[in-house]
Amino acid sequence: MGSKNKLQRFAENETFKNVIQPTRQEVEQGFRLKGAWKAHFKNDNPIVLELGCGKGEYTVGLAGLYPEKNFIGIDIKGARFWRGAKTALKEELHNVAFLRSQIELVDQLFGPGEVSEIWITFPDPQIKYKRTKHRMTNKAFLDKYKEILSPGALIHLKTDSEFMHGYTLGLLHGLGHEVRYANHDVYKNEGSPKEVLGLQTFYEKQYLEKGKPITYIQFRIN
Repeated sequence: MGSKNKLQRFAENETFKNVIQPTRQEVEQGFRLKGAWKAHFKNDNPIVLELGCGKGEYTVGLAGLYPEKNFIGIDIKGARFWRGAKTALKEELHNVAFLRSQIELVDQLFGPGEVSEIWITFPDPQIKYKRTKHRMTNKAFLDKYKEILSPGALIHLKTDSEFMHGYTLGLLHGLGHEVRYANHDVYKNEGSPKEVLGLQTFYEKQYLEKGKPITYIQFRIN
């Protein structure tokens, strides 16, 4: 994507009522929507996050499937989720928002128990050992998720990375968390939820064309 297109998308994001773009300083000094997201949506419906939402296909797709829930896609790359934000406005999906921020600030963006569900879709597996701290299912991230999740809340990990799948399963079992379902090839093995099979991201379609298996884990943090 050219710099001109990025600038155009950044400018358009500023006009979208479903896009929130706080500075890091604003978040760290006390984010205005922390603990007040239901007021933002003007209802008491459950709040679901997509972390690292990319183009926002899952955020928008889930919002269409579940109008009784509110969905927030989070990514630091606003030029990417511009597409999802624009689509949500066009389709008049009032239960969608996009938040431009770093994922590591998630516990400063949401209040205790404010989130009912988390989706992590095709994150960078950060395979090198020195990048372990950046893996979105490492213990530090799981601790942050625990702070903002309501009791019994589900987390979903969908990835093309066998490494990420195996790493996460091993960590969850080692920490004593509840793995409710795991599948190392969702399109060959039956049993995955409809939203796992029925929604595909831009990158997922590319992985499937290359013959890469798509994996999925559904779990709870104890």
